[in-house]
Amino acid sequence: MKKIAVTYEDGNVFQHFGHTEQFKVYEITDEKITDTQIADTQGSGHGALAGVLSAMDVDTLICGGIGAGAQAALAEAGIQLYGGVSGSADEAVNALLAGELVFQPDVQCSHHGHGEHHACGEQKHGCQGRCH
Repeated sequence: MKKIAVTYEDGNVFQHFGHTEQFKVYEITDEKITDTQIADTQGSGHGALAGVLSAMDVDTLICGGIGAGAQAALAEAGIQLYGGVSGSADEAVNALLAGELVFQPDVQCSHHGHGEHHACGEQKHGCQGRCH
């Protein structure tokens, strides 16, 4: 069995990996979807999301934009990445299974600087309501 996760919001591929609040996880047997579930990221962001996916035994990720640090974390976890994907999450998985998924192998989050560590989502997830 194989597991494919998609960054997920309202039925579509969510466009910023580090800010996704949900993944839709597809269980695949014999190149067919046998089960799906929605998994909450519980406020995890960026590199920590690779650990969330790894803990769910996901081996493939479909997403929109993704930064270099998160790409490295996914590679280290042995998770295959298909980035730069948009539209319906279900259609993206079906296209991948059919060998027809259009993706960008060199996708980057457009607002990430070269090697810059920024605070994407920090205010939303990191301050626990104590922001001033």
